[in-house]
Amino acid sequence: MLRMEIPLREDASGGALRAERHDPFLRLQSVTIFVRELDRSVRFYLEQLGFQLIFDGYTQPGQRWVTVAPPDGTANLTLMAPEPESPQYQLIGRSTQVSFVTEDVVAKYVEWTKRGVRFNFTPRLKRLKNARRASPPPTAQVTACGDERAVPEEDHAPIWGGVFTRFKDLDGNSFSLVSFDEMTHAVEVQRRAVAEKLELERRAAHELEIAKEVQARLFPQSQPLLKTLEYAGICHQARQVGGDYFDFLHLGRDRFGFVIGDISGKGIAAAPLMANLQANLRSQCAITFDQPQLLLQAVNRLFCENTADSAFATLFFAEYDDVMRRLRYVNCGHLPALILHSDDSIERLHATATVLGMFKTWDCEVGETQLCPGDALALYTDGITESFNEADEQFGEERLAAALCRHRALTPESMLGAVVDEVRRFSLREQHDDITLIIAKCPAV
Repeated sequence: MLRMEIPLREDASGGALRAERHDPFLRLQSVTIFVRELDRSVRFYLEQLGFQLIFDGYTQPGQRWVTVAPPDGTANLTLMAPEPESPQYQLIGRSTQVSFVTEDVVAKYVEWTKRGVRFNFTPRLKRLKNARRASPPPTAQVTACGDERAVPEEDHAPIWGGVFTRFKDLDGNSFSLVSFDEMTHAVEVQRRAVAEKLELERRAAHELEIAKEVQARLFPQSQPLLKTLEYAGICHQARQVGGDYFDFLHLGRDRFGFVIGDISGKGIAAAPLMANLQANLRSQCAITFDQPQLLLQAVNRLFCENTADSAFATLFFAEYDDVMRRLRYVNCGHLPALILHSDDSIERLHATATVLGMFKTWDCEVGETQLCPGDALALYTDGITESFNEADEQFGEERLAAALCRHRALTPESMLGAVVDEVRRFSLREQHDDITLIIAKCPAV
């Protein structure tokens, strides 16, 4: 019995490769087909057979080559129009000995016949000569172009269940169109594998888009008006979802909360941690609304209980008194907030506690400072300061402070856009970390 063992795996180009191999990869690149008129033949292969154009150009002066390929697989046909007196010209209109494999010869026969492709005969079963036979099968039925006809088998069933026909191009070059059981099975396995891969990618992209929409709802959806402060925030994620977090919290009694944080990890792994931190913080605000120390102790405890041991977050929490312009804050291992005072001095609000989520026993100090008319506050994540240029220099805190000073006359919203634009002009590389920034300004009297 003829036996074909074809373990397949898919390569980057969609072709079939051996699953276990150590030798260099080898496959058929191209078969040359001689034709009389290139443009006419190209239209036949592209429009009637549905092939793809791979190459059309001149390999040497006066010698044009056109390469086409079936929509599936990796082998190509190179079409050439030789000189009428050349030996190659005499090969036009003969059998090419090229076979195309499909899992459904009849369907392809019907499709191509409707497009005007000439076939030598309707698809028929083919058997292997001089081999052991199985028991006789029933008469095979093949439908072609609406004409159902019986294809009589001889005494025994074909060993490899082959179905075949032959067709010609416009110059009479003939090709085989075949299918047989093991190859058909291999083609179908490959087709299913590619389809499953595409479906998994489609589902993953769809689920990621849903996650992006859900996470977008976690960022502030409204901005309560304050009497003595204008503010705005922005987050540009490096991936569709990320681990940066910022929030605006209405704390009652003329008090307002600013929050910015950075979750360990990036992308989809960090997104649920970010959601967990936001939920913990908002739920605890209602209980310990006027005690930042107790608030963050509760948030740390819940974060430890609900996340893996390796998870942690840096966070800056600020409580602003809209009457007194007083700012109370806790910096949990986050980058120092910057206050640009009206006299051009810069105040840095450094860490007053360690990160959240690493230690169940956790405490913090509450810092306090005063904002005056003309002052500006900036909270940010390391996606800004750790953006690199082509010389591997970081944007850094000094460049950030300088950018804030340059644009301090703008509104907070305009300042956000101007600073982020400077970061992106500085770092032309692909963004690798989330860029998050909050700017608040006390209007000058």
